[in-house]
Amino acid sequence: MTEAARPSSPASRRRVLGLVGATTALVVVAALSLAVGARQVPLAEVVRAFTDFVPTSDDHVVVRELRLPRLWLACAVGAALAVSGALVQTLTRNPLAEPGILGVTAGASFAIVVATAAWGVDSQVSQLLAAGIGAVVATVAVYAVGRDNPLRLLLAGVALSAVLAGLGLGVRLMMPDVFDNYRFWSVGSLAGREQVALGLPLSVIVVALVAVVLLVPSLSAMALGEHVATTLGARVRTTRVLTVVVLTVLAAAATAVAGPIGFVGLIVPHLVRRLASGSIGWLMVLCVLGGPVLVLTADVLARVLLPTGEVPVAVVTAFLGGPVLIWVVRRYGTVGL
Repeated sequence: MTEAARPSSPASRRRVLGLVGATTALVVVAALSLAVGARQVPLAEVVRAFTDFVPTSDDHVVVRELRLPRLWLACAVGAALAVSGALVQTLTRNPLAEPGILGVTAGASFAIVVATAAWGVDSQVSQLLAAGIGAVVATVAVYAVGRDNPLRLLLAGVALSAVLAGLGLGVRLMMPDVFDNYRFWSVGSLAGREQVALGLPLSVIVVALVAVVLLVPSLSAMALGEHVATTLGARVRTTRVLTVVVLTVLAAAATAVAGPIGFVGLIVPHLVRRLASGSIGWLMVLCVLGGPVLVLTADVLARVLLPTGEVPVAVVTAFLGGPVLIWVVRRYGTVGL
């Protein structure tokens, strides 16, 4: 009898417990995200904002007009970054890889700089479009060099990121106005981003996540080795190309709308991998839940750490992610894919 057919097996119990735990954590931090901030809203008022909305109530307006859109944004960004991280780790067979290693963040950042310098782009919608295009172009360039070799793919991504970072810095140093416009986007934050039209980026993320579901069977076969995957009927090269496209779209959309937020795509897949017990499908499901938990937790902390304002979410994720990564590696070591 196979493991999948034994619901009481240790692996199955671990997956179910992980699912329940991640779902519970997401509900808790989501409630905190609606209640905690510069204006503290009691949980009872948060509930009333949805069940008995009063337009003249400041608490209800804050919850529904400001914090709820920010909650959806954090969930989408967290899920996109975590799943894209899991995909790049699966693709490169390196559990410590992240989307930025394929040049996604560097491409988005450089595109923002170029668009600002050349056309004076300063609106958030225009920056979102430029960042998305830059991320896609950079990843295509990296894949054109690395192609089917995971090591060469990683090296190409690191090299391109370094080159684009240097070019972007040069432009910003020569044009102070560009630096001022770029600075707001580059901090990696959710503050103020919920007021941007989010329909397009959120729709792109949802479609990409659906595409991930369709890729899971082929990725599961590839995890057994390319020769075995070919024997099982999987199209290895096509799957690899589609995986790169999907993870790029996810990371580009998240980066474009929220700025560069590090560690989410690195830490979340590594933390939930043991709960998935070798299942690519369960790994993706747990990343969809775990990513929002991390981003929402960081966002709540960002609101309360300083009495005079908010800390960028990217700073909080780096603060949380660094020690967690060190602990995980020392405690468990790298987990084989």
